[in-house]
Amino acid sequence: MNSLFEAKHTWLHSINPSLKLVTILSLFIVAINIHFLDLMIGFLFVILLLFIFATGYSYKQLFMLSLPFVLIFLSTSSSMILFGKGETILYKWAYIQVSEESLIRGIHLGFRALSFAMLGLLFALTTKPVKLFYSLMQQFKLSPKFAYSFMAAIRLIPIMIEEYQMIINAQRVRGLEQRNNFLIRMKWLAIPLLSQSIRRAYRIAVSMEAKQFQSDSKRTYYYKVGFSRNDLFFISYFLLLLGLIFILSIHDPFLPSTDVRYLSE
Repeated sequence: MNSLFEAKHTWLHSINPSLKLVTILSLFIVAINIHFLDLMIGFLFVILLLFIFATGYSYKQLFMLSLPFVLIFLSTSSSMILFGKGETILYKWAYIQVSEESLIRGIHLGFRALSFAMLGLLFALTTKPVKLFYSLMQQFKLSPKFAYSFMAAIRLIPIMIEEYQMIINAQRVRGLEQRNNFLIRMKWLAIPLLSQSIRRAYRIAVSMEAKQFQSDSKRTYYYKVGFSRNDLFFISYFLLLLGLIFILSIHDPFLPSTDVRYLSE
């Protein structure tokens, strides 16, 4: 496996995947409903603490993984800052107009987008797909027919990548890559990949039918996914820190308490 995706096992990896999924989705909803810049910054700070110190990845790996989302932050915030409307003009040149209102709203939107990205990375980097689907089957009673179908589809992704590389190498040996244009090469790649995928999907479907995945009878599981003290700590971490930040933002805000919903766009 690429060293970029190798990490130490931390307590965050042992959190129940279903609980982690519900918590992350709830935090998405919380982020959407945050309309104050200082509260948004504090919310992102809470997420970054876990992202940096609890995922088990090195600083270099985390930087490389988060770099595309930093670019999203810059593009999201700069478009609002440079072209948003407002009454208190800070800088104006041609079509570019920076106002105090657009500056606050642009930074707020940028931090919100970055929060979404960090939450998604936090979940993806510390959750194994197999454990997630086992947890969904055991905690949320997801039908094994659907759960194992998703796991089989995920398992097919590296296989298809390997087959793609094999086809590319075979065409390069035969000189086909240099003698034809791009569209023809894509056609010669797509047809064998598609045919192989259809045959493999059919074999998996027959295998699942033979193992009675269409049955509603109770099944046993190789992996038992339960709850632990780390789950309680995970929930308490967000409740306590976000509650503390909310209280501080009300009683002792470090930025002007301006609701971005009422700023001019």
